[in-house]
Amino acid sequence: MRVLVIHGPNLNLLGEREPDIYGTQTLADVDDYLAAVARDLGIEVECVQYNLEGEIVTAIQGARSSCDCIVVNPGAYSHYSLAIADAISSVPIPVIEVHLSNIAAREPERRISVTAAACIGSISGFGAQSYALALHAATKILGK
Repeated sequence: MRVLVIHGPNLNLLGEREPDIYGTQTLADVDDYLAAVARDLGIEVECVQYNLEGEIVTAIQGARSSCDCIVVNPGAYSHYSLAIADAISSVPIPVIEVHLSNIAAREPERRISVTAAACIGSISGFGAQSYALALHAATKILGK
């Protein structure tokens, strides 16, 4: 089983950007953690990070024939990107949305996710553990 993890805009700044909201782990720390979780689950994980909306759309489209599932943190794009939502809807594999922070407890403009509606499910508020929970969910969804 192969899972593509897509980190969205500004996640490359984890560990230094608003640590009171996003924690002190770097993106490399998160990716290393996900690699260990994937090994324990017996699955393959590939992690990528993009700041540009079009690159995220292209990655989602590209994964439709090479992956079994996508875990995506669209970052701020989750609140308004119909392009990413459309890309998620267009792929025949499950997509799980994750967020490090609890978006329901954030500023009003961050409480709605237009991309989540296109996903099979959404996990938020558990820091890097949100990604790990998504990997566990992916194995259950796909029966692996």
